Amino acid sequence: QVQLVESGGGLVQPGGSLRLSCAASERTFSRYAMGWFRQAPGKEREFVAAVNWSGGSPYYADSVKGRFTISRDNAKNTVYLQMNSLKLEDTAIYYCAADRSVLLTTTPHYWGQGTQVTVSS
Repeated sequence: QVQLVESGGGLVQPGGSLRLSCAASERTFSRYAMGWFRQAPGKEREFVAAVNWSGGSPYYADSVKGRFTISRDNAKNTVYLQMNSLKLEDTAIYYCAADRSVLLTTTPHYWGQGTQVTVSS
């Protein structure tokens, strides 16, 4: 069973950048599709970005397209989320997610514990 540990969250001003990392325990990490979700206070968890098991075909929620970039390093068992031009509405707990499949499903099987991202002036 894969374990996911996020890091890199914090407080940033509007327009700033952060890079989230998610380290996976699974040695067959390259067989997992990976992604990021987020949950803002009082809202449901929503999809942010995902990438297939080889690192190709990244896809994004419309709200982050052009600002966020997902990538993965299979040699390091890690997936990243580079977040640029952050907005107040990006404030949320960000969760790493994984499925042992080519593409991430809408209800991933594995989840990290989350990392807080706060965008505030």
